[in-house]
Amino acid sequence: MAVRPILQLGTTSLYDECDPVTAGEVAALAGAVGDLHDTMRSFQKTRGWGRAIAAPQIGVQRRIVAMHVTEPITLFNPVLDQHADREVEYWEDCMSFPDLLVRIRLPEACRLTYRDASWTEHHVWLTGDYAALLQHEVDHLDGVLATQRAVGARALALRSTQPDKDLAWRGEFRPL
Repeated sequence: MAVRPILQLGTTSLYDECDPVTAGEVAALAGAVGDLHDTMRSFQKTRGWGRAIAAPQIGVQRRIVAMHVTEPITLFNPVLDQHADREVEYWEDCMSFPDLLVRIRLPEACRLTYRDASWTEHHVWLTGDYAALLQHEVDHLDGVLATQRAVGARALALRSTQPDKDLAWRGEFRPL
């Protein structure tokens, strides 16, 4: 596996919707999945943050997300199919624009459906940071960047001008 360059804000392919993965393609995509995990771990070591990465961020236009909060997990064809009515605002970061924070508003909870590498379907209810993280990653798969969700006239800030973000991890990734 390899660490790939992370495509940066302004790269046109980041605005393209990704193609779904079929069960028969999982084995052929193992190298790209490994690259996603390696790239994320390298970013974490270098920057000290980053818990998930979407395939288009390394130039793979497929519906795949690599995540590592408590353990590595790969999500194939993730879909957000239910959302809480209540929305929350927070500062969003992204590996594709690591020095920029964007103020956005998203539902505080949602349901995620995805398949794992064995092609087993999972349904999980996401709250807190998990909800924000996976909504961000699914947005990447849909060609939507956090900058497009900016809220208000002062929605952009350099990371260096903001106090350190609270690193406590909140929320649930709860199987249904």
